[in-house]
Amino acid sequence: MKHKCVVCGFVYDENEGHPSSGIAPGTKFEDIPEDWKCPICAATKDQFKEL
Repeated sequence: MKHKCVVCGFVYDENEGHPSSGIAPGTKFEDIPEDWKCPICAATKDQFKEL
């Protein structure tokens, strides 16, 4: 599953995770901590839409 930031277009891919943000590959979007922010523009999780 992928989720896209509506502010900057960054795509979070659950298969890849985001290791530089401390998010391991295979981490579901809903399992990411609520205080996580987009690594590009710092948008909050509620600014992401499922692709």
